Amino acid sequence: MKHLRLGFTLIEVLVAILVLGVGVLALVGTSAGVTRMIGRGKIETRAAQAASTRMETLRLAADASSPRCADPAFASGGPVFSGGMTESWLVPLSGKVRQVRVTVTYLTLRGAREAVLETALTC
Repeated sequence: MKHLRLGFTLIEVLVAILVLGVGVLALVGTSAGVTRMIGRGKIETRAAQAASTRMETLRLAADASSPRCADPAFASGGPVFSGGMTESWLVPLSGKVRQVRVTVTYLTLRGAREAVLETALTC
């Protein structure tokens, strides 16, 4: 007589559970890494936006006076604290072309980081 083999053996079930467990652990580890990357990207984007906004404010101050760059608002400044970030900016006192530098410092789990935006403005 022939015996029909139905179902799975205990060994096959244990191997399947082991393979599935390794796959689930890999997915959990990957999702944690992706979550960290999204958070880091979010704060870096906010810092870049803050630097861009400050640079635009300085550009408008340079254009607001005649002769250009004579407005008192077009000067070095900072630190300014807002939203967990610190902004500071450096504007040279003289020159036909001035290298304006805006630095935004923010904290991460690995310490302080900086976003720097630098441009030349014609006066």
